Amino acid sequence: MARTLVVKVTAGSDAPERCAQAFTVAASAVAAGVEVSLWLTGESTWFALPGRAQEFELPHSAPLAELLHVLLTSGRVTACTQCAARRGITDADVLPGVRIAGAATFVEEALADDAQALVY
Repeated sequence: MARTLVVKVTAGSDAPERCAQAFTVAASAVAAGVEVSLWLTGESTWFALPGRAQEFELPHSAPLAELLHVLLTSGRVTACTQCAARRGITDADVLPGVRIAGAATFVEEALADDAQALVY
């Protein structure tokens, strides 16, 4: 049985290297044929909104918008319920393909027998 990679991003533009690393690892796993679930939490929750990933810049890093596109088309992207609520983000605001879900869903995914979870 194939394993699932669950990646939780806790940083956004406030810690650009950590943020970019999480997106890069997740997109690289998708490219390798791994099932990936990317969780946007904390400041990375803003990337669930249209145009926000395009604003992110980090020298020598793949464009975040391209990495997010890969994850939206070939993986699963979730914005944390509480993180979204604190930022006034609703289901109506997020990019197509982004779901909003809470801690119970994250725990279920992360503790699945075939899952490996990483937190950045």
